[in-house]
Amino acid sequence: MVRRGIEAGPLARRAPGTDDARSGQRADPLRDRAWQVGVVAGALAGVGVAYLNRRVQRATRSGLVDWPRAERLAARRLARIPGALDPREIRATAPAYDEAMRRIVPALEAELGTPLPGVVERHAAVSRAEWASANLVVFRQLYAHLEAALGDRLRPHEGNLGEGLAALANRVLSTQQIALVLAYLGGRVLGQYDIALLSAEAPPGQLLFVEENIRSTARTLQVPLDDFRTWVALHETTHAFEFEAHPWLRPYLAERLERQLAGFVDEARLLSVEGLGRLLRRWRSRSGGSLLEGLLDPEQRRLFRETQAVMSLLEGFGDWVMDRVGASFLPDVRLLRERFEERRGQPRRGLDGILSRLMGMDLKLAQYRRGERFVAGVAAAGGPDAVAHLWDGPETLPTEAELADPRAWVRRVLGTEVAGT
Repeated sequence: MVRRGIEAGPLARRAPGTDDARSGQRADPLRDRAWQVGVVAGALAGVGVAYLNRRVQRATRSGLVDWPRAERLAARRLARIPGALDPREIRATAPAYDEAMRRIVPALEAELGTPLPGVVERHAAVSRAEWASANLVVFRQLYAHLEAALGDRLRPHEGNLGEGLAALANRVLSTQQIALVLAYLGGRVLGQYDIALLSAEAPPGQLLFVEENIRSTARTLQVPLDDFRTWVALHETTHAFEFEAHPWLRPYLAERLERQLAGFVDEARLLSVEGLGRLLRRWRSRSGGSLLEGLLDPEQRRLFRETQAVMSLLEGFGDWVMDRVGASFLPDVRLLRERFEERRGQPRRGLDGILSRLMGMDLKLAQYRRGERFVAGVAAAGGPDAVAHLWDGPETLPTEAELADPRAWVRRVLGTEVAGT
């Protein structure tokens, strides 16, 4: 009796060949089980989709990039590069850099004719991963500006799982891209004057020396490590002078960067309506300039060229000063320059070459060379007095044409004729 009572239940198993008393049809155990499983699976799927949608919405509302993950991924890639050092070994180099700065500062002050700001006391030897962490701040500032400007355009609509998954995929891709850029640059940068251009405040800059890369490069170039440290430190300390001794420079660059970002935001809005055809039409109609410039509108192109001119001056001035000042206390400064330039000019191949071009490393190399030729030309045409006016203000920055013709800059800024013109 008990057995029959259980079998009579709606979910009970019936023996093959028995009749369903209510339907008059023969019972199909496989069909009943499939129906049961389908109900349960449907309920679980609904719960799963709702849960997934909440997770997707939460992740995409956290921003375009998963910053902690980007930092971890970059550190993991950097740890695989040969030449990694124990943190204690890096910290132990502090006296060597202190000594380098003691040699650099008096010679640089004598050359520039002005005392250096306190940044020379804010220097540190860091690992590749520490350099990446410091520069992650710059990327976060850039993305924060974009997110603030684009607002709801970046966020999927509530409950729209398709939009949410697309936004999540973009977030994953952006995170990987940031990690890749940080790892690529972190394995190559020797030193840096660290300054946050887009910070709401103006935090003091600091000098960072990537000891692992400096040691690796010194071995590759077969030059004395201490001399190479000093040479790199001299270049970066010159950048500190450029920014900290001339308060107008940081806001000048920051304004152009912010306007370029605003232009990119407007461009993104138009692209969402008109599609990529807008960029293709502009690229086809371009006349001269680099591939990147061909994708910019006239205002963006003007800002880009102004920024490139400043960067050329920054890097060229650093190289020019490095050679002049370095010769006073580095006996092998010419050898350092020759071997470093040979390394700098080597073509990059394969993935390394692709990444180099995508990240504008070819533009960076052109900045060094064009800027140094300009500064040397100014010194030759106008002497120390002309060089002293290079950083007077925005009005004395060289134009695109003057970068190729330093004498024209000397005539404009000093208001005098130049011998030999």
